[in-house]
Amino acid sequence: MPGAEPGPAFGKPLASRTTAIPGVLLFDLPVHGDNRGWFKENWQREKMLALGLPDFSPVQNNISFNELAGTTRGIHAEPWDKFISVATGRVFGAWVDLRQGPSFGSVFTAVLDASTAIFIPRGVGNAFQTLEDGTAYSYLVNAHWSAGAPYTFLNLADPTAAIDWPIPLDRAEMSEKDRDHPFLPQVVPMLPRKTLVLGANGQLGLALRKIYVGDPTVEFATRTELDLAGPAPFADTDFSAYGTIINAAAYTSVDAAETSAGRAAAWAVNASAVAALAVHCTAHRITLVHISSDYVFDGSVALHTEDEPLSPLGVYGQSKAAGDAAASTVPAHYIVRTSWVVGGGGNFVATMASLAERGISPRVVNDQHGRLTFTQDIAAAILHLLKTGAPHGTYNVSSSGPVQSWADIAADVFELLGRPRSSVVGVGAADYLAGRDSGAGGQEPTAPRPVHSALALEKIEATGFLAPPAAQRLAEYLRERTRP
Repeated sequence: MPGAEPGPAFGKPLASRTTAIPGVLLFDLPVHGDNRGWFKENWQREKMLALGLPDFSPVQNNISFNELAGTTRGIHAEPWDKFISVATGRVFGAWVDLRQGPSFGSVFTAVLDASTAIFIPRGVGNAFQTLEDGTAYSYLVNAHWSAGAPYTFLNLADPTAAIDWPIPLDRAEMSEKDRDHPFLPQVVPMLPRKTLVLGANGQLGLALRKIYVGDPTVEFATRTELDLAGPAPFADTDFSAYGTIINAAAYTSVDAAETSAGRAAAWAVNASAVAALAVHCTAHRITLVHISSDYVFDGSVALHTEDEPLSPLGVYGQSKAAGDAAASTVPAHYIVRTSWVVGGGGNFVATMASLAERGISPRVVNDQHGRLTFTQDIAAAILHLLKTGAPHGTYNVSSSGPVQSWADIAADVFELLGRPRSSVVGVGAADYLAGRDSGAGGQEPTAPRPVHSALALEKIEATGFLAPPAAQRLAEYLRERTRP
């Protein structure tokens, strides 16, 4: 067996290197020493983040002491990330990708001493063989150890991995469990952490169901299954199972939100529940996708950019703005801001189509302006942001094309359904509301609306996502609606 080797190399600069396994990073660590011994910064968040180390938020530090050279442990893939280093001695490390995907079975090996460390993502099998007596193997992990956690194992002697162990396995110190692990053809790959869609039966939820159809890693929760208006909506949710949560749930009754009961419900769903969700997503390193609204603005500018200060007018907009603020505290977040949403179920376009088909000539507001946003495009934009790993932050998403008034859109609907555009009578919002009171006599009060709701799209387009024109999507929607 190899004898003791000189200590770690002194004076190497901190550096990182990619490896044959995606996400596995090898680090050179600066070690400072003299006649008394040596010192190193084993893990340094700020410097290592700058070199590509994920901000993996370790919560537990484990040390494996190995008395004899030739001690061999692994190959174990755990459902958490690890930052591995050697405190004393040297090891031959071997890592095999056991995650589902094209890199399944990829192998990387390296010798680690005190001047080297490696980051191993969730699902990559970890093994090592000590090259010196009295070796201490240390690792930071970002989840608390649990005997019930789902592990994936591979036999140390797997012929496909074909790891060239410095000390043959028949002469190595090994446990019986490690000797009996399955070979690669029998290994069930570790699936990625799942995606959870909240509000799965809403307009956007239905579009997300279509875009994720058949994907076993995506789960859907309806209001019946997870009611965000409840006092503790996430009490029974195991957040460790999820890598992404898409919050498509919202209280959207804009006028009802101005009532006493509606105000409480709007704040419970749109603000308080989002704040609780943000805490859990931060603690479990979950990517949060949260849906925002043009109602977080007062509409005083013609085109809203992502960095415009929030200025909501009514209770609905105020509760949504509060939810946006909470969602933005999650380190990995996408706030997807939309306007004038059209999808399955009740919406403005469906209402206008019904009036056109019944021969009714409506009065429609002509001094509020924006663009329609079709839920299939919101769903596609969400998938695009997640798949491309776009920088986290807020993104406006709507259909492209010219800005229109509600009356313009209603006239488009009538024309596409074979009715004259003149059937739609455009009126100012003040005139439209003149016949309504402010809530007396059993009527709901009318919430204030932003005059301008159009969203600037340059930021999302810079990531490579281009939504089709609203006119195209409107024609497709109406054709689909009338299809037998």
